Amino acid sequence: MAKKSSSAEKRHRQSEERRMRNKAAKSAVRTSVKKFIALVQEKNQSAHGAEAPNAAASETAFRDMVKKIDTAARKGIIKKNAAARKKSRMQRFYNSHKAAQ
Repeated sequence: MAKKSSSAEKRHRQSEERRMRNKAAKSAVRTSVKKFIALVQEKNQSAHGAEAPNAAASETAFRDMVKKIDTAARKGIIKKNAAARKKSRMQRFYNSHKAAQ
């Protein structure tokens, strides 16, 4: 950025910091969703009849995922309805795989 004014420089610096912070939060949400899906699918494939030790792990991963989604929505990184939609879809995914056992 070519220097325009000191206040413009500061705004640019602030926007870059915010962009990187928001990018990290969105990435954390996506990573937690992927981990949750992997755990649920692994649990479903490994032990069809018995409760696998992954049952607790997938429940913990779900709670962690919801916490990250809610935090991102509260901070305005993702929209409120997008967060609700994502949580709803993941809950339905979890319930359908839980019932399939």
